[in-house]
Amino acid sequence: MHSANTGKAQFTQVVTSAGKNGQASRVKKSSGTFEFIRPDRFRFNYLKPFAQIIVADGQTLWVYDADLNQVTARRQASALGSTPAALIATATNLKALSADFVLTDASDRDGLQWVLATPRANDGQLQSVQLGFLAQANAGAVVKVLEILDNFGQRSVLTFENVQINAPLASSLFEFKPPKGADVIRQ
Repeated sequence: MHSANTGKAQFTQVVTSAGKNGQASRVKKSSGTFEFIRPDRFRFNYLKPFAQIIVADGQTLWVYDADLNQVTARRQASALGSTPAALIATATNLKALSADFVLTDASDRDGLQWVLATPRANDGQLQSVQLGFLAQANAGAVVKVLEILDNFGQRSVLTFENVQINAPLASSLFEFKPPKGADVIRQ
């Protein structure tokens, strides 16, 4: 498995919430761009349907909701743990991934090689994650799909397109300054 130091991609995220009391399940779809510098910096820029930016700068996890003009800032080490974001940041580094997850080969499907990642700690928000890898000649295996099942019965599927491994990225992408006038909540 190739270990990329940087990368960027476009993503689509589909979240399906389990229906309760006979109600139908709800589906939310969003999309945007994703960039990372290993081991601890990444940026999700949600463009549709609502603008939101999530930046991990190595120390702080910043979440900016443009509609609310609100920023939430948390210590990155305690905020991520075994969350989907942490998983994405270490997805191609199986040694780092196996520190927090038990990894098991899953059956190949949809032209991808799959790995099942189950959190070692059972007190987190994740029940399981499946990672779909695509082998690429010059980049090793790259994550194309993440299927996340959380402990609340919610299923999230992130699909990555136009993946560029070891892409040149400006470090300023991973610096976040709250916009003027935004409410900043530190947790």
